[in-house]
Amino acid sequence: MSFKKTTLDNGLEIIAEINEAALSTSLGFFVRTGGRDETDEISGVSHFLEHMVFKGTDRRTAMDVNRELDVLGGNSNACTSEESTAFYAKTLPDLHERAIDLLSDILRPALRKEDFDMEKQVILEEIKMYEDQPPFLINERSREFFFAGHPLSRFVLGTRESIGGLTPEMMREYFERRYSPSNVVFAACGQLDFDRIVRWVDSSCGKWKNFDTSRETWRAKGRSGVQVLKRDETAQEYVLQLVDAPAASDEERFAASVLATILGGSVGSRFFWELIDSGRADLAALSSSSYSDSGYFETALACNPEDVDDNLLVMREILLDAQKNGVTEEELARAKTKLCTAIALSAEHPMTRLFAIGEEWLTNGKYYSVADDLKIVRDLTPDDLSDVMQKYPFDNPFTIAVGELESLRDYR
Repeated sequence: MSFKKTTLDNGLEIIAEINEAALSTSLGFFVRTGGRDETDEISGVSHFLEHMVFKGTDRRTAMDVNRELDVLGGNSNACTSEESTAFYAKTLPDLHERAIDLLSDILRPALRKEDFDMEKQVILEEIKMYEDQPPFLINERSREFFFAGHPLSRFVLGTRESIGGLTPEMMREYFERRYSPSNVVFAACGQLDFDRIVRWVDSSCGKWKNFDTSRETWRAKGRSGVQVLKRDETAQEYVLQLVDAPAASDEERFAASVLATILGGSVGSRFFWELIDSGRADLAALSSSSYSDSGYFETALACNPEDVDDNLLVMREILLDAQKNGVTEEELARAKTKLCTAIALSAEHPMTRLFAIGEEWLTNGKYYSVADDLKIVRDLTPDDLSDVMQKYPFDNPFTIAVGELESLRDYR
């Protein structure tokens, strides 16, 4: 595989990982905008706008857009997160030009009022649907409380109030502040001709007017404490505990991922043997998430309400023991094998690589090859993991629960 990059005159960056052995290509536009770039008044506008780009342009109706997406034959979609919005397609090599023409066109949407009013109801129903799902509800609320006062605390979907109050004019104003070509990266992975890709993207996007955009960034300091959201209709209690972790700009994030695999991975971790294999919990996991300026470790538990306190105590003992005594060489070797296998397998899927290189470039302006990722993981030592736990200790978590319980122990 080889990597190439260039920048159009208007600031739009083009990157590509070329794999001649691949039979398909995944390509897409990554926009450096998401929930954190909003205000409380327009919370959810990034995700709403993601929906609206499929409603048509000056050249295409909504039916035209959906028909052409179907003609591409692969997986075409979009997604919005706290920090980015992506529009992507998986195609055969002979459909590259058509895919680029379509994706670039919808990134300049018509934003017609009649479409806006109809899609607003879809978004409001989506919010209601997720509010009825405890795992989603607790995930959104956990970041709201943990990152309180920081832009990462906003809901990606927005709220009923913010979406209800949005107007087409407010969305256009947001679009005209955020969708500058210098705030966009076009990425492609798989079998492709880079020079042709550049010509097609330049033809479609080269006349987009560039303007300055910015993002307020600072490292969040996560809160500690306890929040309980009582929901009598749930059969299980869902509990999350959050502490600070490395940001996406920190090399330590790789050690954090390996540590999470050892302590709370889905199979073979310390949590697994103590809580899952024994039947004490349906879910007991540790993961790490990172953003451009902040990150967090998340401990997740789902079990019978009467078992929550005992299970949280077991998880806490496991985390603090690792923090005090570190991990073993054997545990580290097993975790490295799992992660290296996952990295190697991802190299065989252009769509997985598309998001790996697209998000990394959007956040850090760096490219990590598969070989780079493998080397970073293989070079990690037990001391590297201990250093992460000393810098980001598990002692004082923020705890949030959804279910029938009315209170929880405070672990501060």
